[in-house]
Amino acid sequence: MKVLLTGATGYIGTSVLARLRAAGHTVTALVRDAEKASAVEVAGAVALVGDVLDSALVTAATAEADGVIHTASTPEGDAAFIEAALDGLGTSGKPFVHTGGIWSYGSSDDITEQTPLDRPALTAWRADGESRVLGASGIRGTVVSPATVYGRGRGLVRILTDATDGGVLLIGDGSQHWTTVDVDDLAALFVLALERGGAGETYIGASGQNPTVRELGEAIAVGSGVAEGIRPESVADARARLGEAFADALLLDEQASGAKARAELGWAPTARPLVEQLAAGTYLGQG
Repeated sequence: MKVLLTGATGYIGTSVLARLRAAGHTVTALVRDAEKASAVEVAGAVALVGDVLDSALVTAATAEADGVIHTASTPEGDAAFIEAALDGLGTSGKPFVHTGGIWSYGSSDDITEQTPLDRPALTAWRADGESRVLGASGIRGTVVSPATVYGRGRGLVRILTDATDGGVLLIGDGSQHWTTVDVDDLAALFVLALERGGAGETYIGASGQNPTVRELGEAIAVGSGVAEGIRPESVADARARLGEAFADALLLDEQASGAKARAELGWAPTARPLVEQLAAGTYLGQG
């Protein structure tokens, strides 16, 4: 399959590109400049230098593709890109995989695709794009909603050490759960959604590992030998430090299993749990 991919040099997109190539797909990567073009070409893609806001370019590229994966989802670019991509796909029945996010479900101890949406202010912008892709007729539109992504030494977990001098600063008291997924496992789900996903369907990319933020912090402390360096933070202080919208998203208490993706698409995440990797002491040194 010839796939148009956005965000191919990003954290998620890099893994999606590798997974697409491993599965035998041909990839055209829409990138913004020559440096990014070189990076995706080394990874086996054909580079298309341009902007997601260039509607004519996007429409032409999607018309030539057999499917689209959009990992470069942003508040500024989604509306234009999605409309142009849908124009290019027309009524071809081709797949369009769009990126959502787990925060859109709010706090819940058993998040599924049927959980009512309760978007925090930070990600309220996602609603229009997801609805447009899922409701589009004549194509096979799907949404993959990643849990908190980790892997390759990167990911949101690093925020627990960013503001410290060798210790761990929790978000709030750390009692909230973060549902997690490895970036390479997530990439496999994107490819499965492209190949097999049902029209109008959403698939949550969650490994089933749902540690609390305190458990993550304790694992970091064990791995780095700073067991006494874990500090909680008040909600007010977290909001002042990170901004209210971002802090409130990080304070969501979320657990999910990814059961639908496993049952319907045969997705089988295999990565070692994040807590174990952090406790081993090598994870944060990889980034």
